[in-house]
Amino acid sequence: MITPLALRSEAESLSSALPPLLAEAEQLAATVLLGDHGRRRAGTGDTFWQYRPAQDTDEARSIDWRRSARSDTNFVQDKEWQIAQSILLWVDQTAAMSFTSDKNLARKGHRARTIALATAILLIRGGERVGLTGLRLPPKRGEQQLAQMAALLAEDSDKDFGAPEAQGMLPHSRALFISDFLGDIEPTRDALLKAADRGVRGALLQILDPQEEAFPFDGRTIFQSMSGTMQHETLKAGDLKSRYLDRLAQRKDDLQSLARMTGWQFQTHHTNTAPNTALMWIYGALERHI
Repeated sequence: MITPLALRSEAESLSSALPPLLAEAEQLAATVLLGDHGRRRAGTGDTFWQYRPAQDTDEARSIDWRRSARSDTNFVQDKEWQIAQSILLWVDQTAAMSFTSDKNLARKGHRARTIALATAILLIRGGERVGLTGLRLPPKRGEQQLAQMAALLAEDSDKDFGAPEAQGMLPHSRALFISDFLGDIEPTRDALLKAADRGVRGALLQILDPQEEAFPFDGRTIFQSMSGTMQHETLKAGDLKSRYLDRLAQRKDDLQSLARMTGWQFQTHHTNTAPNTALMWIYGALERHI
């Protein structure tokens, strides 16, 4: 029979193994008030939300006669929307996301994981079911789900660039894809088209380091992928700047067009800005589909 002391020791050992990512995501999630979540609106459920004046389309049996007796207007009770959604997250965990141009800035991958996990915390505590794409973690509720998600998001891949995974998405569910989206765009296009075919809507969040926007290079420069498998050396890096910036702008335009075509939302976030701005945007973007 296990003793209380042994049980506590085991629990402390388990909790100490949780990635610090979870604690950071908890702090980030705390910057968003659950009360601002638009799920509090008229719908099916048992929880009273508000009284509102009766309309011609309301049935007589829906009128609250006790409340109506106190005025000259008939009132009905609105119930809070309580249909839980399934929301699946994909976070790019490849080598490209480990880049940072400054030790004082978060790596792109760390920022992506923190924002994704903070989003999951808010959604789960708001009553939704959240999981990971690619059948890695089916959508569920609960603190245990968050712990499992944190552990999976803490893993790294040695691939240069990542691609969203549409497998496992339930029809009419919701999704969030977070990446720098600087690799081949075709896998992203395929994933969004497959998602759209199933009625899945969601948000694309592109995370970039400020150096990737500015291209502050000149003279002899060696460009190397984070995995070390690709390398390019030039003596005139400054001559590449305009072409690079044009291609980056085109990539953003392509992602924006793809999102618009599939009914998704698109936004770019930089690691030198506060993460709560991205979290608030995601919350609003997903809310438009919940």
